[in-house]
Amino acid sequence: MNREDFERLRESRLGQDTFDHPDFYLLDELLTEEHKLIRSSVRDWVKREISPIIEEACQQAYFPTWIVKQLGDIGCFGPQIPEQYGGGGLDYISYGLAMQELERGDSGVRSTASVQGSLVMYPIFKFGSEEQKMKYLPKLASGEYLGCFGLTEPDHGSDPSSMITKFTDEGDHYLLNGAKMWISNAPHAQVAVVWAKDEEGVVRGLIVDRDSEGFSTPETHGKWSLRASATGELVFDNVKVPKENLLPGVKGLKGPLTCLNSARYGISWGAIGAAMDCYVSAVNYAKERKQFGKPIGGFQLQQKKLSEMLTEITKAQLLTWRLGVLMNEGRATPAQISMAKRNNVEMALNIAREARQMHGGMGITGEYPMMRHMMNLESVITYEGTHDIHLLILGMEITGENAFI
Repeated sequence: MNREDFERLRESRLGQDTFDHPDFYLLDELLTEEHKLIRSSVRDWVKREISPIIEEACQQAYFPTWIVKQLGDIGCFGPQIPEQYGGGGLDYISYGLAMQELERGDSGVRSTASVQGSLVMYPIFKFGSEEQKMKYLPKLASGEYLGCFGLTEPDHGSDPSSMITKFTDEGDHYLLNGAKMWISNAPHAQVAVVWAKDEEGVVRGLIVDRDSEGFSTPETHGKWSLRASATGELVFDNVKVPKENLLPGVKGLKGPLTCLNSARYGISWGAIGAAMDCYVSAVNYAKERKQFGKPIGGFQLQQKKLSEMLTEITKAQLLTWRLGVLMNEGRATPAQISMAKRNNVEMALNIAREARQMHGGMGITGEYPMMRHMMNLESVITYEGTHDIHLLILGMEITGENAFI
């Protein structure tokens, strides 16, 4: 299928997505009218542009590149970045709600936006020079540029301090060598924010442009997860990086870890969207599917499953709303963000699995969203800090003891 085929498919299925979110504890009363308007606008876009085509895109491992510009148009790239740099100037609850709606459509779509806003735009805004901000942020915000974030290496994932990608000072430029792996957006990115060690072994951030000689981004194939999202490597073979592309505002791992906190926060909201989609599908199926003379929703075990799903979604909603308030106040800690990311992704995975079982054999088909969400969430539970690593972050906060060393 090409873009024209996907467009015909999209038009044929418009109006089929009638999703509305569960709000058992009336949390909408804690949101402003602006929050709800932002959520509604992103939801409408997902229903119009993503829901009709996402199953086919995932089946074919096809990244619909045209959504990049559309995501920029609806303000999903860096909504928390100030307006003077092309962002939305919105608060963190607005950002979270947008990520929730995108991931309700698909984790890969949310990943595209999450990487762009939290891992590319945010470090340039937080640590970049004014010239770097003005040069890159407006183009990233609009979707003219797609960006990627280079931290993970083939042999160094959860331990980024051991990275071997490095750069040397060559007088009028830096020379960058090394490789990064599992990089969302890489195959189509015009710019990469790359973390590498200088000659003193200090981790620094560099902005690397697509047209840099010696820079390549081979695509990763054969994924069973995030199939509608583009993943690749970043390979640097004596890449000349202009000195003005060094991020001046940070040294050490504080740089990339600060960015990851922002991304993890967005994931904690996004996972709720995937869980909601599975839950709503399960509720509808339980009301329609009949066995032994009545809808399966009339059986105790099915009601137990639905009740537990709604309970866990509600708890996650409360967790992220409070975390959003703390983010807005500048008081959220990395450990608090880790708790929300870890809890909510696990919650979403459990709901996807239970919902799949409730759909029986139909649950493995693309007619329903659970298997797609389940496979996507297997990546989400690993990236931006694995499930176990977040346990250790929280454990260190509790005990004061560092279990990483």
